[in-house]
Amino acid sequence: MPPFEFATAARVIVGPGRAAELPSLLAALGSRPFACTGSDAGRHAGILGGAATFPVHGEPTVDRARAAVAAARAHGADVIVAVGGGSVIDLGKAVAMLLANGGDPLDYLEVVGAGRPITRASVPFVAVPTTAGTGAEVTANAVLAAPEHGVKASLRSPLMLARVALVDPRLTLSCPPAVTASSGIDALTQCLEPLVSVRANPLADALAREGLRRAATGLRRAYADPSDVDARADMALCSLLGGLALANAKLGAVHGLAGVIGGTVDVPHGLACAALLVPVVETNVRALRARAPDSPALLRYQEAARLLTGRPDASTEDGVAWLRETVELLGRPRLGGYGLRPDGAEEIVTKAARASSTQGNPIVLGPDELHAALAAAL
Repeated sequence: MPPFEFATAARVIVGPGRAAELPSLLAALGSRPFACTGSDAGRHAGILGGAATFPVHGEPTVDRARAAVAAARAHGADVIVAVGGGSVIDLGKAVAMLLANGGDPLDYLEVVGAGRPITRASVPFVAVPTTAGTGAEVTANAVLAAPEHGVKASLRSPLMLARVALVDPRLTLSCPPAVTASSGIDALTQCLEPLVSVRANPLADALAREGLRRAATGLRRAYADPSDVDARADMALCSLLGGLALANAKLGAVHGLAGVIGGTVDVPHGLACAALLVPVVETNVRALRARAPDSPALLRYQEAARLLTGRPDASTEDGVAWLRETVELLGRPRLGGYGLRPDGAEEIVTKAARASSTQGNPIVLGPDELHAALAAAL
């Protein structure tokens, strides 16, 4: 067993209807709450009480983080809450960290910023997801787009972990099918990639396995019937478990490529993951069989296949077939329709090879292999 660490939110609250507890949770943490929300700031007014609100339109950028921090300071905020999808939660995490540490996002941002260490714990932060996808409520980083650099990068530190992660699957009932599909495939991927990661560990493994079981029972059902509370609960848990796993065992080339693509063209993160999932898995399995046939990742891909299909005799190929069928059933398009063109592939592959997520991939993929996976996703 390799040495490992495990860090997560100080408190995790899960269950249908538990969002009603949010006002009392905020009151216990501060007196001037500031809320990052989705584009409709009034949608969750009933659970936000008198919190000042800051709507998040689309995926967060460095400039949007600056504006949110300025608004939070003007309000005198002493507790930050984010109610929304992964973009909203990431922005909330960034605001909470910057209020405590001062400075500009680029002072701390990886890759395109100074990458300065974060030294002070964030002001109290509460994360309330309304989609079942990113697991951002229990991760220690916030992804911001830097359009001028054509990339997304992270603010990252265990000091950014939420004080409370509140997961109420009923908040996901209003997600439209397209969001359910893309976020759900992202959640599944965030269980699969940590399971086969070079940084896998026994605690993250257990969480990833349960997350895959939940995806197998919940993903297609939640898409087919958005009112299915049990399926929504399965996917909320899949997302939470994936967040716990990825934060402590890293991801892989699906997210490495998706992060770069999201900084290059305007494509939702979950949709990029959906397009890349099968091509990257197939590329990884071929590379492992050719260059590392004794890698434990090969057995883990087979284990994932059995968890997803529910068949104890399932092969890795059966698992890939299940993933491909699911992506097709959920109507996820390829990436070519979002303005991504083959002539931009070289830059994407170069950046993806260096991406933090890619460092968890079960085998180092060469440029030709990354190009092939990207071409299949187009």
